[in-house]
Amino acid sequence: MPTVPPGLLADQHGRVATDLRVSLTDRCNLRCQYCMPAEGLNWMASEETLTDDEVVRLLSIAVQRLGVRQIRFTGGEPLLRRGLVDIVTRTAALKPRPRIAMTSNGLGLTRSAPALARAGMDRVNISLDTVRGDSFEAITRRARLQDVVDGVAAAHAAGMTPVKINAVLLRGINDGEAPELLRWCLEHGYQLRFIEQMPLDAQHGWHREAMVTAEEIFASLAGEFDLTEASRPRGSAPAEEFLVNGGPATVGVIASVTRPFCGDCDRTRLTADGQVRNCLFARQESDLRSLLREGRADDATIAAAWQTAMWGKLPGHGINDPGFLQPTRPMSSIGG
Repeated sequence: MPTVPPGLLADQHGRVATDLRVSLTDRCNLRCQYCMPAEGLNWMASEETLTDDEVVRLLSIAVQRLGVRQIRFTGGEPLLRRGLVDIVTRTAALKPRPRIAMTSNGLGLTRSAPALARAGMDRVNISLDTVRGDSFEAITRRARLQDVVDGVAAAHAAGMTPVKINAVLLRGINDGEAPELLRWCLEHGYQLRFIEQMPLDAQHGWHREAMVTAEEIFASLAGEFDLTEASRPRGSAPAEEFLVNGGPATVGVIASVTRPFCGDCDRTRLTADGQVRNCLFARQESDLRSLLREGRADDATIAAAWQTAMWGKLPGHGINDPGFLQPTRPMSSIGG
């Protein structure tokens, strides 16, 4: 095993992971074009998925032994995880208490937002690429826009703020809607972040030429809004933030492809079947589920295995390298 600083999820390039993304399921109730085919995917077998107790044990190791300070639950769609509220409650009881967030498509939040807030959920990010019904249906293959809009409002009312909206622009569908979406977010007090489409679709149909770039997003917004760089340091945050018309409202752009920020990455990822991924675009994983289920590994052994997995993290995601290969797993299986 390499020499790893005690108590840290460090890599050979000086980065330390303090932000853990935890996929709770690979299942989803939308079929977004940039994520999966219309017919869906072959979902993970239930016996392959970590149990609630296994999830919480790994979270406790991450927080109490490895310096993780932020936990984000993802999917698939995390609201489809039956034990979500209990997992959040037990996560909030960890010492030191981590910040707890969730990335969701918003379906079902009208029912679950109050319970999640009481359990300890601090904040939510909701994927919403458009506020037009026809565009929403074209992207997600479902006529559920109002349900998502209501879910966003429920999260805001429950106090899980600031509610952040994640939007992907698709050429020929909603690429002309950036100003409209920003106006809507400003009117409702939500924080909008545009995300460049990444090569993480199950169909492996991503093409650089079809991707709406950060520069195109800026150009689209500039016709209606005055954007100036936010004064506060970006740090390890994935989004570049800009003041809208002088502030205080902001808009963010996550340009993973054209303006990569790998050098400041502080994330580690855990899939729903208990695999550590040290990068969103990694093509290798490290198995913690087997250590849990063999019954012989104590927490220190599992922590050491996690450290080893992170120590081997590459300096960058390599999307812009000629030999780049898309990960075998799609985003719905990796977790956002």
